[in-house]
Amino acid sequence: MKLLRMLVTCPFIFTTAILTGCSISGIAQNSTGTKTAANPHRPKFVLVQQYADPVITIHSPGAEDIKYGFEGGRVVKIAGTYHLMTTEMFTEPFSVKTRFGYWTSHDRIHWKRVSTLLSAASGDQTGKDPRASLWAPMPIFDEKANRWDLFYVAYRSQVQTKPQWLLGYEGRIWRAVSESEGRDGIAGPYHDIGIVLEPGRDSDSWEGLQGTDSFFAYPAAGRWYGIYGTAHTEKLPVSAWKVGLASAPDIGGPWKRCSELNPMPLKKVFAENPLVERLDDGSYAAVYDSNIANTIGYTWSADGMHWGEGEEIVVQPNGDGKWADDVRTPLGLIPEGHNTFTVFYTGGHKRNLVNPEARPWQMWSVGFVTVKQE
Repeated sequence: MKLLRMLVTCPFIFTTAILTGCSISGIAQNSTGTKTAANPHRPKFVLVQQYADPVITIHSPGAEDIKYGFEGGRVVKIAGTYHLMTTEMFTEPFSVKTRFGYWTSHDRIHWKRVSTLLSAASGDQTGKDPRASLWAPMPIFDEKANRWDLFYVAYRSQVQTKPQWLLGYEGRIWRAVSESEGRDGIAGPYHDIGIVLEPGRDSDSWEGLQGTDSFFAYPAAGRWYGIYGTAHTEKLPVSAWKVGLASAPDIGGPWKRCSELNPMPLKKVFAENPLVERLDDGSYAAVYDSNIANTIGYTWSADGMHWGEGEEIVVQPNGDGKWADDVRTPLGLIPEGHNTFTVFYTGGHKRNLVNPEARPWQMWSVGFVTVKQE
């Protein structure tokens, strides 16, 4: 759940890895006994250009019925067109009653709302509905099936009471599949297949009340891997947001936690919603919400299984282009050629620009920057 708010490095020597599920032979250990893996070099991303204003807001054409704005999701580029799937906080209860909006753009700046994907969350706050609040839609293309999958999080919800944070808890990862074949089938329609990861008897001890709060699937080493997250929302303030890996032989599962590698021993106490992109050299990069002012986090992996400790890149330098008071969630690394990438991200405004007396953090918008890999 995004209105609350880690990844790893240690050098090793490349060896031939034997993969059985999540198990890797030849994993080195650091001085604390933590599992580490080869990371002889890592890319650095630098800011090339910041677009000075948000490009999607509650005042954009197509957003007339959206009260609070946008948070999380993913942008992909297909044949020159950008496709965004995002969580729309369109009405009350705030951050609970949500739906998935599908938007497109040809120039990154001007966007058109195309449709609503699946059905809206119920907004129920009795704790009885496991689909009371829906978040983090992640479109992933499955080459084998020649179709788009859509992974997302569904939560139970209750009226907020201390010491627990209950607006979204016991998150479960759902998988839906497009009824249309090919990359052009990203528009759907989608139908739900079922739950692929959830809290319960298979959860690791490091997972918290929030359940599985994000999930991004990607192929690596002949299997599928998914980075999933959780937060210890059973007590405020939240002590940590952690992430780990799950693995499956196929995108449809069965998905199993990589308990021997989890949680990822990250240098920061916060990382949420990692999104993975494979780079031209065959390695992997991930961007994520770092909860550090004006920045997003990123990390790198040589093999898609062992990740670096993470760094931050400033996407909103102080000055005229600083439109968001709270930089939040990157929506992916989009290759643009010549080692450059577009990074869309969401951000919050401290005050509603239409009604300055309204509650803080009432508007959430989408902006973008261009970064370069060095």
